[in-house]
Amino acid sequence: MISWILRVLVVLGLVGSAWVHWVVWLDWARSTDVVGPLFLVNVVAGVVIALGVLAWWHWLPALLATGFGLATLGAYVLSLTVGLFGVREQFETQQEVWGVVTEAVCVVGGLALLVLFARRRTPAALRERERV
Repeated sequence: MISWILRVLVVLGLVGSAWVHWVVWLDWARSTDVVGPLFLVNVVAGVVIALGVLAWWHWLPALLATGFGLATLGAYVLSLTVGLFGVREQFETQQEVWGVVTEAVCVVGGLALLVLFARRRTPAALRERERV
């Protein structure tokens, strides 16, 4: 039950991040040479990883969700500090706030799923399943 709740939260984080990047792409990012296409990659990757998290109980989608969140947050921090491909963010809009929130959900939820997966694969857990 807990694993399904975590999976749904991670999916919401991934789809939320994809949605934020879609809205920002429509707003201004499509007019940029590098950042615009990267925003579209983020949209597609978020949806594809979300489908993977829902459809496949394996460590790989959880790892991808964690990496997605970390990479997106890292790119955002770069855009806040030194700029990223000529784009310098200010952390002023609701899209930026929601982007940080959804990506943090991806990281924390993805790590929690990885921990759950590791616990279910320990030798003690496997021996317990054999007894039942």
